[in-house]
Amino acid sequence: MAAENSKQFWKRSAKLPGSIQPVYGAQHPPLDPRLTKNFIKERSKVNTVPLKNKKASSFHEFARNTSDAWDIGDDEEEDFSTPPFQTLNSKVALATAAQVLENHSKLRIKPERSQSTTSDVPANSKVVKSSSDAQLSRNSSDTCLRNPLHKQQSLPLRPIIPLVARISDQNASGAPPMTVREKTRLEKFRQLLSSHNTDLDELRKCSWPGVPREVRPVTWRLLSGYLPANTERRKLTLQRKREEYFGFIEQYYDSRNEEHHQDTYRQIHIDIPRTNPLIPLFQQPLVQEIFERILFIWAIRHPASGYVQGINDLVTPFFVVFLSEYVEEDVENFDVTNLSQDMLRSIEADSFWCMSKLLDGIQDNYTFAQPGIQKKVKALEELVSRIDEQVHNHFRRYEVEYLQFAFRWMNNLLMRELPLRCTIRLWDTYQSEPEGFSHFHLYVCAAFLIKWRKEILDEEDFQGLLMLLQNLPTIHWGNEEIGLLLAEAYRLKYMFADAPNHYRR
Repeated sequence: MAAENSKQFWKRSAKLPGSIQPVYGAQHPPLDPRLTKNFIKERSKVNTVPLKNKKASSFHEFARNTSDAWDIGDDEEEDFSTPPFQTLNSKVALATAAQVLENHSKLRIKPERSQSTTSDVPANSKVVKSSSDAQLSRNSSDTCLRNPLHKQQSLPLRPIIPLVARISDQNASGAPPMTVREKTRLEKFRQLLSSHNTDLDELRKCSWPGVPREVRPVTWRLLSGYLPANTERRKLTLQRKREEYFGFIEQYYDSRNEEHHQDTYRQIHIDIPRTNPLIPLFQQPLVQEIFERILFIWAIRHPASGYVQGINDLVTPFFVVFLSEYVEEDVENFDVTNLSQDMLRSIEADSFWCMSKLLDGIQDNYTFAQPGIQKKVKALEELVSRIDEQVHNHFRRYEVEYLQFAFRWMNNLLMRELPLRCTIRLWDTYQSEPEGFSHFHLYVCAAFLIKWRKEILDEEDFQGLLMLLQNLPTIHWGNEEIGLLLAEAYRLKYMFADAPNHYRR
């Protein structure tokens, strides 16, 4: 009977299971639950309609009894002056603001006490590198003390970047900037990259535990297959590929206004502002225009899949890494209008080609019905059933389907679950692994899920489980947590990759 009701529900629903919805996650932290409860109590005094006390125990009931706050549709002309937006309680707003300020003050005070021994780091350093929770918190407070040359002028209301939006560089060792070990690793990279023919196998080996910020742009170009290993051919290759990309712009970009391309361009135009909304860098009009060109050209050159929601997220790590080649300060608040036209063109073309190389390996994730994602989610379910049967049975008991939370993990490569600084570090390893973005990602997802086994087992209803899996608390994650996650994923791969029947029932 439950199966029949489930089928009927999906027939009635216009949305596909696991369809991309902007939800609260690493980049959209929820309100304080205590304030939410107070708000509900105040509203209940006015509203005499009794609320349902019964917890949703199935996906059918959960979908029927809840509404998605982000489900605003794609209509840009939507009227935001409707009554629901006028019912905000001023007491709740003030209490929320006070709670946020109090939390930030705590984050500033504690790290300064615990990290007093690292006060020898130069205060005027422009390149900030940190990985621990304490260092990330301290960097957030130090933002007020620094006076970078270029600041985003069009967004004066965001002078302090939330911790989740920090793109501070993450050193592989998790140590303060430029320790002896880091200097040695950086020198090793420079020797490899400057050799006449770069040894790509050795470069992958060195890149697995993380790539230093100074050499990350050229390393990513090499590992993605965009640049040749021979140093003498690199300059000409870059020049040719960049000219080829802007040839595509001249040839195809004007067709965005044609009828058969309007739907594609309109969806891209809607999705771009939703990309990393907490980071001012990605809200600049010039950056959004660059993203629109990259995504539109890729879509019309790959008609088998076209543009699919979620691909827009995959541009951002490449854009940030190639931008850092020209920017010494933190990039999240940098005003790109201070760069020359040639620099911007180079960043745009390189981001396009490297994203294209990535998508070439996972394009079945975005073709009709997205079969690649369906297979990976099924493989994740089989893998988890073997490595942690208790968690697997817990999902079955409360009728949680893996597709309901893991679809986004596969579609966006965990970018909606992790801060961008962690994604960049994660991709250092993905580009070092054979089939990193497809095969190895499966084991990273399994390790990521089991990481939260205690929290998962503590939840005893469908709604609580789904809300947890869509709001995993990774806001404070840095290099240390990503390193542990990758180590566990490698262990799982070593155990199961060469014995696929081992995790099948």
